[in-house]
Amino acid sequence: MFVGFLLVQLHLPASNSLKDKRQVVKSLIARLSRQFGVSVAEVGQLDARQGTELGVAKVSNEAHHIEGVLEALVRFIEDTRPDVEITAVAREIERPFD
Repeated sequence: MFVGFLLVQLHLPASNSLKDKRQVVKSLIARLSRQFGVSVAEVGQLDARQGTELGVAKVSNEAHHIEGVLEALVRFIEDTRPDVEITAVAREIERPFD
């Protein structure tokens, strides 16, 4: 079993309020979860109106599969959300109990 973790920092330049931000973040979390079969949560910058951090997790029996899913997820955000800028990405894939 392998576990992949992804931390994505996002900048939302058009967000003028926390309400605007929450609408974008909630929609993005739902789409990522549904389309890529991952667990997603807003994990940082909760009170910043133009920034957020999303934590993503994926479990699989192949590390290569996780890497492909996480890469596709980042590309999906870049390609489908022109209102969102990715400012940083950190990813890690681990095999527990090794």
